[in-house]
Amino acid sequence: MKKLSKTLALFMALFMIALAGCGSGNTASGSSGSSSGGAKEIFFLNFKPEIASIYEEIAKEYEAETGVKVKVVTAASGTYEQTLTSEIAKSDPPTIFQINGPVGYQNWKDYCADLSGTPLYEALSDKSLAVTEGEGVYGIPYVVEGYGIIYNNAIMEKYFALPDKAVSISSAQEINNFAALKAVVEDMTVKKDQLGIQGVFASTSLNMGDQWRWQTHLANLPMYYEFAENEAYDNTILAGLASETIQFKYGPNFQNIFDLYINNSITPKTMLGSKTTSESMAEFALGQVAMVQNGNWAWAEISETEGNVVKAEDIRYLPIYTGMPGEESQGLCVGTENYLAINSQVSAEKQQASVDFLTWLFSSEKGKDYVTNKLGFIAPFTTFEEDERPSDPLAREVLNWTEKDGVSSVPWAFASFPSEEFKNQFGNALLEYAQGSMDWAGVTQTVKDAWASEYAAAHS
Repeated sequence: MKKLSKTLALFMALFMIALAGCGSGNTASGSSGSSSGGAKEIFFLNFKPEIASIYEEIAKEYEAETGVKVKVVTAASGTYEQTLTSEIAKSDPPTIFQINGPVGYQNWKDYCADLSGTPLYEALSDKSLAVTEGEGVYGIPYVVEGYGIIYNNAIMEKYFALPDKAVSISSAQEINNFAALKAVVEDMTVKKDQLGIQGVFASTSLNMGDQWRWQTHLANLPMYYEFAENEAYDNTILAGLASETIQFKYGPNFQNIFDLYINNSITPKTMLGSKTTSESMAEFALGQVAMVQNGNWAWAEISETEGNVVKAEDIRYLPIYTGMPGEESQGLCVGTENYLAINSQVSAEKQQASVDFLTWLFSSEKGKDYVTNKLGFIAPFTTFEEDERPSDPLAREVLNWTEKDGVSSVPWAFASFPSEEFKNQFGNALLEYAQGSMDWAGVTQTVKDAWASEYAAAHS
C-alpha cells in the first residue's frame, strides 16, 4: 500500500494520454485507454437516489469532454437488487453497476469483469478492501468509512510532556500495540488531575439501543480474526456467513480492550447501563476525556456540540489494539457496502469505455471535484492529493491510515453476524459484565450460544 508519488502519477497520466492517441480498446482487465473509436455510450445503474441529480450532472460533463454518453438510471430506494435483475436481462444492460461486497459478488459473479489490471484498482489506497476471488478483482470500493479510537492530540501532547510519565515513548503516534496503549492509558488515569480530564475514555454507552459500538463495531475484531483463519473462504464475511457456530476464539482480546475502556472511564462501571452514545461524544467534545471509540461520522456531532473545545487539527485516530500477534501492522476498521463492478457480459469496447469513465471520475480534476465536494465521498484512491480530500478531519484520518506503509485495514466482518438479536444478547451480556453480575466466562458462553441459536433460526 504505497502512496503514488506525484512523479509516478504524472507518468501514469502521460501514459494514459499516449494510449488515448493510439485509440486503444482493451477489456476491463487491461490498462485504460481512450473510448474514442470505441463505445460511444455506457450505462451506469446508480444505487443512491439522493445523489441521482449529481450523477446526471457528471454524465453531462463527461459527454461534453469526451463525446461518450453516460446513461444514468437510478433504482428507487430499497429496490436496487430488483432493478439490477430486471435491467441486466435487457438487450441494453448496465455496463457499470454496484454490488454489496462479497455477498453481492456471489449473486452477480457471472457478470463481474476482472478489474485487476485497471488504473482504478492500481490507485486503490488499500487493495485489501477490494472484492477478490483467486487472482481476480471483481469489485472496487468507491466510498469508505472507518472507525477506531479517536483521541484529542492536545491532551496527549500534554501527557507526553509530563516529566514523570511512566512510558518511554514520546507521542501517541508511537502507540502501535495493546501493551503500549494500556501502559499509556493507565498512567494517564493516575495523572488525570494533572491533565485536567475526568477520565481517559468517554463512557462506554451500554444503554439499550446504544450498544452498537461494542456488540457490532468492537466485536468485528475478534470475529474478523477468527473467520480469517477459515481457509475454505477468501473472505471473512463469507466465512462468517457459513459458520453455524463460533469459538469466540479471540474473546480474551476483546476483553482486553473492553476492560481498558471501562476501567479507565469517566463513568463508574456500574453506571454505564444508563449512558448513551450522544453523552459519550459530548464528554469527548467538551475535553473531559482524551479518547473515545467511534467512526469518522462522529466529527459532525463533536464539532456541533455546544462548548466543543476539540480543534480539527487535534483530532486523530488510533487502531483498536487488542493484543493480537503482529498488530503493529493493523490499521483502522474500514469498510463499505458500496462497490463498483463492470459488466463482463457487454462488449470489450463498452467494458473499456466504462473503465475510462470511472478512471476519469476518480482521477481527473473535474471528476475528483465532483467526488469530494458534491458526492461527498471518502474516496479510497491515491489519486486524491491532500488539498482534494474531504475537509472533515476524521475522514482525512481514515484516508491517511489506509495509505500508511506496512499497515492493513481490518475489513468489516460484522455483515456476517446472524441477526440483530445476536448483537442484542452480546450487548446485554457486556452490560451485565460491566455491572459485575456476569463473569467473562458467562459472556463467552452467551456469545457462542446466541450465535448458534440465531444462525439456526435464520436457516430453518
